[in-house]
Amino acid sequence: MNHADALALVRESLAAVVPGPEPDGLGPDEPFREALDMDSLDFLRFVETLAERAGVSIPDEDTSRLTTLTDSAAFLAERAS
Repeated sequence: MNHADALALVRESLAAVVPGPEPDGLGPDEPFREALDMDSLDFLRFVETLAERAGVSIPDEDTSRLTTLTDSAAFLAERAS
């Protein structure tokens, strides 16, 4: 999976679990949990949705790498290749 595909998948997964503001307005390095007012349950649903859509496993110890669009896409591209 290339970076652009991974980024699109991250955005789609965020939009699927977070009501309200669209992730399209997020800056690439803006921490999305704060920007989208995500609580712990929202973040867990995001991680599960992302893993399911990408067909990868995301262990708990790697969730700290999913903080921004850039970091999440890089993680996903690395994991899905």
